[in-house]
Amino acid sequence: MRKIIHIDMDAFYASIEQRDNPSLRGRPLIVGGDPRGRGVVAACSYEARRYGIRSAMPCRRAAKLCPGAIFTPPRMERYVEVSSRIMAIFRSYTPVVEPLSLDEAFLDVTLLSDLHPSATLLAGEICRRIFDELQLTASAGVSYNKFLAKVASDFRKPRGLTTVPPGEAQSFLDELPIRKFYGVGEVTEQKMLRLGITNGRQLRSWSEADLLLHFGKVGSFLHDIVRGIDDRPVEPLRPRKSIGSETTLARDSDDLAEIDLILDALARDIEASLRHKNQGGHTLTLKVRYHDFATITRSVTTRLPIRERTEMLALLPGLLRSTLIGKVKVRLLGLSLARLVEARTTPRQLKLPFMEQG
Repeated sequence: MRKIIHIDMDAFYASIEQRDNPSLRGRPLIVGGDPRGRGVVAACSYEARRYGIRSAMPCRRAAKLCPGAIFTPPRMERYVEVSSRIMAIFRSYTPVVEPLSLDEAFLDVTLLSDLHPSATLLAGEICRRIFDELQLTASAGVSYNKFLAKVASDFRKPRGLTTVPPGEAQSFLDELPIRKFYGVGEVTEQKMLRLGITNGRQLRSWSEADLLLHFGKVGSFLHDIVRGIDDRPVEPLRPRKSIGSETTLARDSDDLAEIDLILDALARDIEASLRHKNQGGHTLTLKVRYHDFATITRSVTTRLPIRERTEMLALLPGLLRSTLIGKVKVRLLGLSLARLVEARTTPRQLKLPFMEQG
């Protein structure tokens, strides 16, 4: 039986800002743009979340929800630096670490059973060490597969530690609301609710054939996970095919200025990841989900690798022209870079791209 830990940092960006500036502790903090302008929320503290503030919300609206909120610009290089130290702590226990983003990762500790018989106690030890060394809190989930560990880590945030042993997995999943199933997005959730599926028990009553009929290829995945079946390994050396960032807008929008700011924030996230991994990418893809859930992508490929935010922003106008942005409302935006290569260190000029529509 495998022992998988998923660790997820609590309000990562905001917590770093509060740690580095003690005057911000215990106060509603928003990492994002100027509330007097047209910036968007990149992250926020738990104190701010109590007011209904969430990422991708316009900062002006967030300021109205919480007039006492404090706004600070993101410092991506700082977040990457702290993330490197967190990942080093994980790898001091096991080499089988699969980072999912700057602030979360899976750890397979199965082979540590002789040294650490309890994966739950080990997860607690790792979280305490992160706090002792970095003064940041984390939540952890422990189970026998990745899906259950991921769901468990979000169960009692912040500072949560939840274990789902094999004998309790089915009852845990049966009572779990559909919206808590990791991987079930908003569109799938709404479709399930229309079909009368509100929790795991109701989902489990559906046959695989019926799930395939209503949800396509994801039906088989749903059929398995609601039964606690997930054989995916923790893959520490998996080569990434792309680096991306996306966000669901707090409200559907056709405001071009707001959309530009969101795309700029996404490009900053990607730039930070590229620097951390010393990579560049040849293919930039824009993902747009309209108000009616129709989703399109537009791509451009360059001769030389893209590695900076300014290069991505220079290519975006050409991609945006072939979308309906500005004419209809948008609910989700995403950017990604594919065809990754090791980044060059010599300066160079970006060549004119050729377009690939998708």
